[in-house]
Amino acid sequence: MAASMPRAPSHPGPDRSGPTSAVSVIIAVRNGLPFVTEAVASALAQVGPDGAAVLDAVIVVDDGSTDGTLDELARIEDPRLTLMRNPGRGVSAARNAGIAASRSPWLLFLDADDRLVPDALSALLAEARPGLVAVYGDYERIDRDGHAFGRRRFLHRHRAKPSGDVLTALLAGNFLINGGVVICARDACQRANGFDPALALCEDWHFWCRLAALGPFAHVRRRVMDYRVHQTSVMMHKQRRFSDFEPAFETIFADPLITGRIPGAALQDLRRRGQVSLLTYCAQQAVRSRAMDEACTLTLAAIGRRPGRAPWVMARVAGAMAGL
Repeated sequence: MAASMPRAPSHPGPDRSGPTSAVSVIIAVRNGLPFVTEAVASALAQVGPDGAAVLDAVIVVDDGSTDGTLDELARIEDPRLTLMRNPGRGVSAARNAGIAASRSPWLLFLDADDRLVPDALSALLAEARPGLVAVYGDYERIDRDGHAFGRRRFLHRHRAKPSGDVLTALLAGNFLINGGVVICARDACQRANGFDPALALCEDWHFWCRLAALGPFAHVRRRVMDYRVHQTSVMMHKQRRFSDFEPAFETIFADPLITGRIPGAALQDLRRRGQVSLLTYCAQQAVRSRAMDEACTLTLAAIGRRPGRAPWVMARVAGAMAGL
């Protein structure tokens, strides 16, 4: 069971007895220095129009840090910040502990090395409606020092992403990419049973699919998060292969909550499209890591799985080469 850290009187944590604001930001972290303080600060800085409160709490769940992460965060004096320990149980269990500790109607799962833009929560909440299970936006890539790079900014206003029933689109590929761009209805998170603790990679893709099986999403054509690309991140510290993601992929396509929504013949086609999407993502990451031989191998593997998707695959890989 996750344990809340004892707090000094000047930093008691949020008052859970009174009315709440709209969103709790949940940050799972293990050895998050030097970036986690910026992630927390970006969440605590969220305000709505005319200074309206849009943030209820920032809940940081530590998964066994040894680098001083908790000591550094304990210096932040803000009653909306709660620090918890959930050591050695993994990112999914840490997020689930955050869900259990939250009371807000909406939750956002921010990675410890990313940051929210100043009006992220207000932009997402502006599209929140009863019955929606999630509202999501877009992101920009930043480097280790926080400087934007690449050309994603040119795509935000032109790249259409789906709203409504998005399950089919999600099975064909994880277009959300990162939890920091999404607010999720807390009751839907609970009905989806949170994140699968058995999954260490693509656990969020499985979770988004389960949410999408429960209700509609809405898309906001706005940048709401900065996604930090650095060599010590989970996705970049070593070259990822398709086999690294297979456990989550197989879990998605064997989950009855998900598969029960899709007819059998359509499900097989979506499975092939999902494989192509995941291979293409691996190829894009290989390009960004300058592992060009691996990128070529993965690109050919993606095209081989579904030759009709070759133009789509080539466009994505070319985009990675161009910095998109």
